[in-house]
Amino acid sequence: MVAEIICVGTELLLGDILNSNSQFLAKELASLGIPHYYQTVVGDNPERIKKVIEIALGRSQLLLFTGGLGPTPDDLTVETIADFFGVPLIEKPEIIADIEQKFAQRGRIMTPSNRKQALIPEGADILTNRTGSAPGIIWQPVANVTVMTFPGVPAEMHLMWREVAVPYLRNAGWCSATIYSRTLKFWGITESALAENVDSFLNLTNPTVAPYANHGEVKLRISARAESEAAAKSLIDPIEQQLLQIAGLDCYGADTDTLASTVGKLLQLNGETLSVAESCTGGGLGAIVTGVPGSSSYFLGGIIAYDNRVKEALLNVNPQDLAQFGAVSHQVAKQMAVGVRLGLNTDWGLSITGVAGPGGGTDAKPVGLVYIGLAGPSGGVESWECRFGEGRGRDWIRNLSISTALDRLRRSLLLKNV
Repeated sequence: MVAEIICVGTELLLGDILNSNSQFLAKELASLGIPHYYQTVVGDNPERIKKVIEIALGRSQLLLFTGGLGPTPDDLTVETIADFFGVPLIEKPEIIADIEQKFAQRGRIMTPSNRKQALIPEGADILTNRTGSAPGIIWQPVANVTVMTFPGVPAEMHLMWREVAVPYLRNAGWCSATIYSRTLKFWGITESALAENVDSFLNLTNPTVAPYANHGEVKLRISARAESEAAAKSLIDPIEQQLLQIAGLDCYGADTDTLASTVGKLLQLNGETLSVAESCTGGGLGAIVTGVPGSSSYFLGGIIAYDNRVKEALLNVNPQDLAQFGAVSHQVAKQMAVGVRLGLNTDWGLSITGVAGPGGGTDAKPVGLVYIGLAGPSGGVESWECRFGEGRGRDWIRNLSISTALDRLRRSLLLKNV
């Protein structure tokens, strides 16, 4: 028995709204052990919606619709589904009463257009929406096919799924197994290099191992199918340990871990503090670090030294070095790291200086050239040159700079080498 996700809405096709509903449902289906191989996005057009249904029926038995349940003329999902299967719509008084009550609670009166939301196919059950005005349906229009509809509003859809849909699917025998996944996260290694290192694991069938990359980060997803989550984890654990042994320091965490949260845990473990000095990232590094709850216990502050005069006055960068080597250099990155560490009296000082573009690059110092400096509790200081290129733009360079700086700090915290 296979599920298919069908998201309805022209705004999705135009890119006006991020389609987070399909991601949510995909994860939920996996956790329930329900296979799903296809997702479709279709606009608010009855004929195209019908074509999508026709195709889906040839390959899937559980059709999950999101969107198109509102009161406006372009909300056509339910009536189009009913028309496809040749079934009339029936007005449900209990839905009208529910909508009127919700409007009254907000001090409003239900408009006539909302009566449209009380129309569901004859024989269908109501999929209760506790928070919004648009109910969904649970319907078996033909043998071996179940249709569920949800509103496009993510908060409403999530609640309906968990409160109504999941219990229904469990009781109906859809959830015969669990698919559980664990994602290992890597920085400082390319997807191709990682794939070569773990090549022997990529042909496993249960669990499976798959690499993918996103914004400079590389991931290995380990997925297992079993009768329970505990059983799936027992299949994953030995594979995970072998992969971690191969990966070494390149793996920084798993699942919800971030470079910033991993660095924070290491600083807390060591009882050490951090300060940052930034030029081309303009405070982005400090923002990422303080985005981790509890970061006030180890992060004291930062200095955004965009202008050379600020580098000199607040970070004690040598004016002669600025004149001779330029602000984007090993020498200045090191002095920025030392200056912020001493100035804010922290164990570690981390700095970034570079050319983020799109202008300002030269043959000697092109856009994407970045230097990272790190001063440590032993009094030592290091710097690294990074060439990120200019092809993907200013934000790409700044984000890579931040992540690479955090990764350098992470490795040094583990190796105690600065």
